[in-house]
Amino acid sequence: MNQKGSSTRFITEVAVFSALAYLLDLAASILSLKIWPQGGSISIAMVPVFIMAYRWGIKGGLLTGFLLGLLQFILGFAQIYTIIQGIIDYFIAFTVLGFAGIFARQVKNALEEGNKGSWMVYSVIGTFLGSLLRYICHVYSGIAFFGEYAPKGQPVAVYSLIYNGTYMLPNFIISAIIVVLVLAAMPKRMVVKYQ
Repeated sequence: MNQKGSSTRFITEVAVFSALAYLLDLAASILSLKIWPQGGSISIAMVPVFIMAYRWGIKGGLLTGFLLGLLQFILGFAQIYTIIQGIIDYFIAFTVLGFAGIFARQVKNALEEGNKGSWMVYSVIGTFLGSLLRYICHVYSGIAFFGEYAPKGQPVAVYSLIYNGTYMLPNFIISAIIVVLVLAAMPKRMVVKYQ
């Protein structure tokens, strides 16, 4: 495929996967039990970002995550209390999911070699890395902007770690399982676009 065709495919996939991620997050927000009053939900919206990170590397993951954060910021159910908090909780937190693409080459090589155990491990590690970076963003935001919600006597940092962990841990586990299932189900030629 020529350079122009590859660029067109990349841009198209970023747009489609960003929109899919947004719709998945929107559905989770609508169906949410509002367990997390200052924001947060259990959603599979990270899955399209991770798939793009494994298909196109870091650039695909970062751009898809950034666009997901942008869509949430301007169209979604974003809970924005200050502009800085909104940037951290949406733009930065969802963009850093794309760092799962650090493992794109390992996933690609293992898939091409038919090494199931290896690509599964690398895809889960990448999903963990992206989820951890997002979690760190939310924890920082919680400490900086939501300390007033901490129970009396509980350190703000502990409150933020626990609060954000209650939805990020399930998000990571569910996303890792779905990413592995999607990669396993996709034809090999569709998974390995990374260059």
